[in-house]
Amino acid sequence: MQSIRTTCPYCGVGCGVLAAPDGRGGLGIAGDPAHPANKGRLCVKGSALGETVGPAGRLLAPRIHGREAGWDEALDLVARRFTETIAEHGPDSVGFYVSGQLLTEDYYVANKLMKGFIGSGNIDTNSRLCMASAVAGHRRAFGSDTVPGLYEDLELADTVVLVGSNLAWCHPVLYQRLAAAREARGTRVVVVDPRRTASCDIADLHLPLAPGSDAALFNLLLAEIGRRSEICADNLEGIEDAMTAARETLPSATGLAHSQIRQFFDLWLHSDKVVTVWSQGVNQSDSGTDKVNAILNCHLASGRIGRPGMGPFSVTGQPNAMGGREVGGLANMLACHLEIENPAHRAAVRGFWNAPRMAERPGLKAVDMFRAVEDGRIKALWIICTNPAVTMPEADRVARAIAGCDFVVVSDIMARTDTTRLAHVLLPATGWGEKDGTVTNSERRISRQRRTLAPAGQARDDWRILAEVGRRMGWPGAFGWTSPAQVFAEHAALSGIAGGLGSDFDISAHAGIAQVEYDALEPFLWPQSARRQGGRFFGDGRFHTPSGRGRLVAVTPRVSQLVDVDRPFRLNTGRVRDHWHTMTRTGLSPRLSRHLAEPFLELHPGDAARLGLTPASLAEVVSPHGRAVLRVLVSDRVAPGHPFAPMHWTGETAPSGRVDALVPGTVDPVSGQPALKSATVAIRPFAARWFGFAVSAGPIRPDCAYWARATLPRGEQAELAGLEPMQDWTAHARALFGLPDEPLVLHDRARGQVRLAFLREGRLQAALFVAPEPVGLSRSHVAALLGESGAEALAGRPGADRPDEGALVCACFGIGVNSIVRAIASQALTSVEAVGQALRAGTNCGSCRPEIRALLEAGTACRAAAE
Repeated sequence: MQSIRTTCPYCGVGCGVLAAPDGRGGLGIAGDPAHPANKGRLCVKGSALGETVGPAGRLLAPRIHGREAGWDEALDLVARRFTETIAEHGPDSVGFYVSGQLLTEDYYVANKLMKGFIGSGNIDTNSRLCMASAVAGHRRAFGSDTVPGLYEDLELADTVVLVGSNLAWCHPVLYQRLAAAREARGTRVVVVDPRRTASCDIADLHLPLAPGSDAALFNLLLAEIGRRSEICADNLEGIEDAMTAARETLPSATGLAHSQIRQFFDLWLHSDKVVTVWSQGVNQSDSGTDKVNAILNCHLASGRIGRPGMGPFSVTGQPNAMGGREVGGLANMLACHLEIENPAHRAAVRGFWNAPRMAERPGLKAVDMFRAVEDGRIKALWIICTNPAVTMPEADRVARAIAGCDFVVVSDIMARTDTTRLAHVLLPATGWGEKDGTVTNSERRISRQRRTLAPAGQARDDWRILAEVGRRMGWPGAFGWTSPAQVFAEHAALSGIAGGLGSDFDISAHAGIAQVEYDALEPFLWPQSARRQGGRFFGDGRFHTPSGRGRLVAVTPRVSQLVDVDRPFRLNTGRVRDHWHTMTRTGLSPRLSRHLAEPFLELHPGDAARLGLTPASLAEVVSPHGRAVLRVLVSDRVAPGHPFAPMHWTGETAPSGRVDALVPGTVDPVSGQPALKSATVAIRPFAARWFGFAVSAGPIRPDCAYWARATLPRGEQAELAGLEPMQDWTAHARALFGLPDEPLVLHDRARGQVRLAFLREGRLQAALFVAPEPVGLSRSHVAALLGESGAEALAGRPGADRPDEGALVCACFGIGVNSIVRAIASQALTSVEAVGQALRAGTNCGSCRPEIRALLEAGTACRAAAE
């Protein structure tokens, strides 16, 4: 069938996708070579989108208190309960918590309903958790939430600095563009990160600064800009105060050697064209806004902004975090980048909407919103397209707050998440492939997401659900759209009014868009209006501040969070290469689950030795707010005292791996963004009496102290561990797999090992391997035997005639570590490119290239030692 041009639903790169329905409910996926963001490239997550669109786990009909209900009954109940709550307790007694994975049309309707008709600012978004400090920093410096540059600046720059951004794993297509530029024109790359991440693979300089000291580093750079007399003072204000604060910053605050700092200064200041890219490592901090402004100060002061190949660049974590900002999805903003505190802005929006009431002040930001749920100030809560019971800091506390709320509505595509379990009303929403609308990527490019599949079950678009509730609450005229094109046209028309008030966001060229034009809409950069067409901002020296000048902000670096005797470790949280948020989508793909299949704790070898932890053992991690049990990964990529853990696992996939339960609810005082990157913790061995590994063609139902479940091509796998000795492994295995059959059993009493296999007509249905230490076997081999002849399953390893692929390295082509090592040795391969030619590994998304390079280096070291 003909491919449909759409946009990827993962990170903020906003890659174009060609989706071809196969007629059986699935999709063929390819990169769109005509899309400016990716030019045909896709990362492994985007490439695997076709594996994530099936019906597995979907919420297919509305539910009220756990029972299926019709749409009319559910929507009537939602409208009635919100109306009654507002009438009795006022507009601020209700709240919406929404998501950067919504389309702009969904976001617009939610914002209009809450701020213009309910009359409260209590709508906030999970983008508060990732981009709010960038927004606040932009507004302080530029007078507007404006990203000045474009992706092509990465390819035009002399030097690109990545700050708190593991671009290789979190924005792989941008990383590919940067790597290609480095190869083609010698672009220099600096990585500023306490960890040695995959992005360091192309770095000319890695600065492993002390965690949280980003502002100190850029203050030192600002002072150096002043010392070298490179200040461009035209049309700037606040220079003296910012320079005074910069000169008072001590180099020791960064934890870097003087030579490293000097090398950074020289690279930055000897480069005419510099782009500084930052992401969550900067934003997710209790001083994130100051860190952002410390970066912006350097670009403003040196004039490296708004021209080709130069500028500060915030890259967003979600596909439509930018679109949400454009429609006022944050509690402290109005639509079209207008200010909720500005009476003229409020009046303009109210008049355009013909709204009966208008929010007159900012609403509650995410952390404060759930505190208000906890203490009963918010009595009715609607959560849309997000999973705060996992992703919010102090996640256990947030889950308890939601569970105690008078009335909770959750709109989601999945039936079972940590948050849906707490809802009174569940509303089935359409997912990617079923939705129709627009998203905005990190360079301000608006693209269409187009429907490629029929909605699953009774699922409806989020904008349509919200509009129907608005009509039932008494405002049929204001919420009478019949298509997303009409919503987009209204949004564009409002942006023209905003542009007249001085807003940077103006797409009024599309205010009269018709359905046929909307259907054919090509990706475009905003602004798009009679006043201005796309391009970069601020190269002309004009800003959106009252004075028209850019503002430097005096930044006093905050002291890093201190550890203590009871909690001597500072935990850093983040993402892995092949998974996305809480894995409700990527967790459905078998190949995306093969690279890193369970939650882990990356720990420095010295720390591991002191704690008595060995590779693949389990560690218990404890903070005042929660507890997690994680698999130990010993690595010198992290500094002593600064372990790392990813945040993707949930109560559905690994209940004891919910890392955000450890993180305190500390927020940046300006942006309200929580410091999700950091928690002070204690670490100790998890006293497991046994460890297990299980595979099954059917569902696995773990009942033990630790488990982590992942999808396989033919079923599921689970890592297991227990605190109590098991008396009857056969009974336990039957319950684990839901199988009544009699298994084959091997019991090595001397080693304390038990292996059980369930066969049906000679084919493997399930297997369980148990040992008193982490189970050693070829997991990929055992998984591949499901549904096949099961006679060899209990061996746990392939025979000599069947090479073991080993742990997955290249998820794009399914190439394991053993295959790469064998090829390196047998073919004398000496480069990543040579491995790619031999095996294809590393030739698509490129995210695995650092791992391939490490294998090449290890092979070289082994050969040298042998010689």
